[in-house]
Amino acid sequence: MLSAVMEYLRSCWGPASSPAGRPRKGSDAAGRQDGLLWYKDTGQLVAGEFSMAVVQANNLLEDHSQVESGPLSTTEPDLQGTFVGVYDGHGGPETARYINDHLFNHLRGFASEHKCMSADVIRKAFCATEEGFFSVVSSQWSLRPQLAAVGSCCLVGVICNGNLYIANLGDSRAVLGRLVKGTGEVLAMQLSAEHNASYEEVRRELQAAHPDDPQIVVLRHNIWRVKGIIQITRSIGDVYLKKPEFNREPLHSKFRLHETFRRPLLSSEPAIVVHQLQATDQFIIFASDGLWEHISNQEAVDLVQHNPRNGIARRLVKAAMQQAAKKREMRYSDLKKIDRGVRRHFHDDITVVVVFFDSNAITTASWSRPSVSLRGGGIILPANSLAPFSVPT
Repeated sequence: MLSAVMEYLRSCWGPASSPAGRPRKGSDAAGRQDGLLWYKDTGQLVAGEFSMAVVQANNLLEDHSQVESGPLSTTEPDLQGTFVGVYDGHGGPETARYINDHLFNHLRGFASEHKCMSADVIRKAFCATEEGFFSVVSSQWSLRPQLAAVGSCCLVGVICNGNLYIANLGDSRAVLGRLVKGTGEVLAMQLSAEHNASYEEVRRELQAAHPDDPQIVVLRHNIWRVKGIIQITRSIGDVYLKKPEFNREPLHSKFRLHETFRRPLLSSEPAIVVHQLQATDQFIIFASDGLWEHISNQEAVDLVQHNPRNGIARRLVKAAMQQAAKKREMRYSDLKKIDRGVRRHFHDDITVVVVFFDSNAITTASWSRPSVSLRGGGIILPANSLAPFSVPT
């Protein structure tokens, strides 16, 4: 029984490593692991290359992520492309893990149904994933009521037929590096809309949606939060803030609101941007808020532009950790020695995926490269960390 549980956890948290947490020798097709850092330094995609890295800070890894490249439909052989997902969980890893297990499959299903890739296909995939997690919370309510208080940001990028689709809930971020002709400079362009109450325009949007609730956003400890609880205003999960029937016992009192509500306090509607790729578009960085807390958009783009592609995601993670150490007046080497859980006092889980565009492959629709299906974060968890829960497909 124990071995079966551990195998399940390995499949959920990414590529397996050795029992001592060291990378397996030989091919790094499934990525490598060095302590709390997991990385895939380089890999081929349908329309380019990628680099991927994850570092754990929480006691349980709450960042989940994936790269899928190849068929984006089960029925349309010409519908090929690349899917990148970064899921920054909060309150626990369960929602992010659920998204990792289901969102891409929903996307392929709707792409097959519509016979194309579109913003509508992506929106439907988000909606189906949200509804699926609601079903999990409902079915497990009496046994695991705390699932109602777990949620996740959700950032998705899809590259297909010369278009780049960016869909986002929460405050993960997608930043494009675009070459300026004549100067050779590469400028940062943020393509994702962020949903965090720290932004005045986001607070205004939330207040406009709840005109009968003057306390919808509250400044607490100098941080704006929805109902004084959570900073992000859109997510998957966080069911207790979306459905009043879950804002009650047996959910622990520390999560419950004192008053009821008539409409969802958080939204699950993704902000979607469709960007037609240009020859000057060099690469795009997908990352959870753990990176952007320490590095600006332009600093990240400059790092990618001025360093080798191989291992660039790992370099970005290191740069963020170096900044985190500097803020606490400590050495990076000492920060690396701090174990998970305690590490969260210095930085969050950090996930980075960098995709380099191959303009020839994009324009000629050349799909000769092998398919990729990879999950980030090959960190093995202790046997008593989390029991798997059954979920509907």
